[in-house]
Amino acid sequence: MAISAQDVMKLRKMTSAGMMDCKKALTEADGDFNKAMDIIREKGKLVAAKRADRETSEGAVKARVEGGKAILVCLGCETDFVSRNEDFQNLADKIADAAIAAFPADLEALKEVKLADGQTIAEAVEAQTGKTGEKHVIAYYACVEAPYIKEYIHKINGKLGALVGFNKEVSEELAKGVAMQIASMNPVAISPEECSQEVIDNEYKVAIEKTKEELVLKAVEAALKKAGINPAHVDSEAHIESNTAKGWLTQEQADQAREIIKTVSEAKAAELPAQMVENIAKGRLQKFFKEQTLTEQEYQMSDDKQTVKAAIAAADKEAKVVAMKRFSLAD
Repeated sequence: MAISAQDVMKLRKMTSAGMMDCKKALTEADGDFNKAMDIIREKGKLVAAKRADRETSEGAVKARVEGGKAILVCLGCETDFVSRNEDFQNLADKIADAAIAAFPADLEALKEVKLADGQTIAEAVEAQTGKTGEKHVIAYYACVEAPYIKEYIHKINGKLGALVGFNKEVSEELAKGVAMQIASMNPVAISPEECSQEVIDNEYKVAIEKTKEELVLKAVEAALKKAGINPAHVDSEAHIESNTAKGWLTQEQADQAREIIKTVSEAKAAELPAQMVENIAKGRLQKFFKEQTLTEQEYQMSDDKQTVKAAIAAADKEAKVVAMKRFSLAD
């Protein structure tokens, strides 16, 4: 049967699918709109299955705040071209609006939330995959509850966002500044006390190993210099071979360097004072807290190098951060 342009436009409004996809679906369905909609949905599922292993490194991050509740969500896709498409941005906004209204607990629950047209979010994302031919996913979702919440979305690309929750209302300037701090500095926790034990244990283990390596290396370099060998010329086997071939090292020096590296490394590693190693490692852990936890970080909106904790206390001694979330497509 003949498919009119009006019918194609009607189906397009119902599904937001492309004109040719709508015409093909109506033709296959003999003009039956319900069947045509099913065909378009099935096409979305097929495309989604074919693109399942593709990376979604582009997309749009959206935030919504209503009273003491807030959500941060990212609709991901494969290319920047698609992420800037109006239909894509509209869907991302619809998902964000639905998320703050329903306030689901997690990503899986979010997928089952229904949009105004009756589709679940999962179905809408799948349908969008069919329209563009690109994989679409809900790349991230988080929700926050706090007495006062501020959101931040990077205006230039819309691919980085953060939420910060306070125990009480604070100034708009301070709240925005701290939200931007979270977005730009990506702290692992609000404070050292709130770092998970797993993170602390891992960082301490890394600090111990790094300290041991540096102490051993220092001893090796001192021994090499004493023997008249430049440590930079023998810092790897490949370097030793290369520099010997270039004539920068004699074969005798190369063999001597290998022997020094082996014997001094073994001897120094065996005699490292445990207490000194632990003290240095603890210092490294404190440095980690200062650089990687929000309250201890240097506040980027301040000129006097005060910490975030100090900046908040200066504005309101009773105020403190009680929640934070961050997501970036660049990570």
